[in-house]
Amino acid sequence: MPATTDPADARFMGLALALGERHLGRTAPNPSVGCVIVKDGVVVGRGWTQPGGRPHAEIEALSRAGAAAEGATAYVSLEPCSNWGKTPPCCKGLIEAGIARVVIGCLDPDPRVDGKGIAWLREAGLEVVVGVRETEALAQNLGLYRRIRDQRPMVGLKLALSLDGRIATRTGESKWITGEAARAFGHRLRASHDAIMVGSGTALADDPELSCRLPGLEDRSPLRVVMDRRGRLAASSRLVATAAELPLLHVTGADGDTSLPAVLTRLAGRGITRLLVEGGAGLATSFLRAGLVDRLYLFSAGCLIGGDGAAGVGSLGIERMAEVARWQLLSTRLLGPDRLSVFAPA
Repeated sequence: MPATTDPADARFMGLALALGERHLGRTAPNPSVGCVIVKDGVVVGRGWTQPGGRPHAEIEALSRAGAAAEGATAYVSLEPCSNWGKTPPCCKGLIEAGIARVVIGCLDPDPRVDGKGIAWLREAGLEVVVGVRETEALAQNLGLYRRIRDQRPMVGLKLALSLDGRIATRTGESKWITGEAARAFGHRLRASHDAIMVGSGTALADDPELSCRLPGLEDRSPLRVVMDRRGRLAASSRLVATAAELPLLHVTGADGDTSLPAVLTRLAGRGITRLLVEGGAGLATSFLRAGLVDRLYLFSAGCLIGGDGAAGVGSLGIERMAEVARWQLLSTRLLGPDRLSVFAPA
């Protein structure tokens, strides 16, 4: 069935998508889903996937709607689950609550669902509409699709660059290229990902903690991953010293295959759906050369460092313009004196 063109459906699906955005980075291995229950044009229930992945968004929304759910429409950003796990399927809950119509953003690629939820709802007599604001729903669930279909997380690469593409001066100083507003947004990015990765060079040079330090989001720090094939990270580093409070995955040569595809497969096996790569230039270049970047978060600062500064991206081995990877601009915004541009592979 084609997606509806009803503007009300698009509007309420937008609310469901906004609710799903709330817990990105907190629900792995489950997706972060939003659900809105509407009756006679009025929202009677709202829900979003809770930390750890349960309860699901539909159950949260139904519990808030109560008896008002009977005869209502449920707007769900992702196909309701049809499989029995630690909790009953959301399809069962929607049917038993008397929901009359379900509007879905996109399919769930999990083979335990993948159309089965839609079939169950229709067999029970509910009207089901699929594909409302589908592009946005697919983008929000890209991590889930990557983990299920490609056995790797969605990869976001964050770069903070001067106007001439530098990440540090010739002496290695990099604090701070961007301003306070851009750095705060960088912490919000961390909070929306399941894991954050840096290379050993960045870990040694900056001795970062890689936590989320925004007020109210301190509990949103993701799994920290350090690519350290030579095992150079010292036990006295902040990353190791805080490992008891904040999870740390230290990838060394002793771990066997440390190629990026192998490490990403291991992360997917741990339920990681969204990975943020923060640096440095060598790691960023490796991801770009391998074609493993799904989102590029480019923070541009209004300054010039010069050709003797450290480049944000190393050699990509490109000889002809026909080989240049093209990127599609998804969004742009000002953050104080700086600009954030978000790109996806074209």
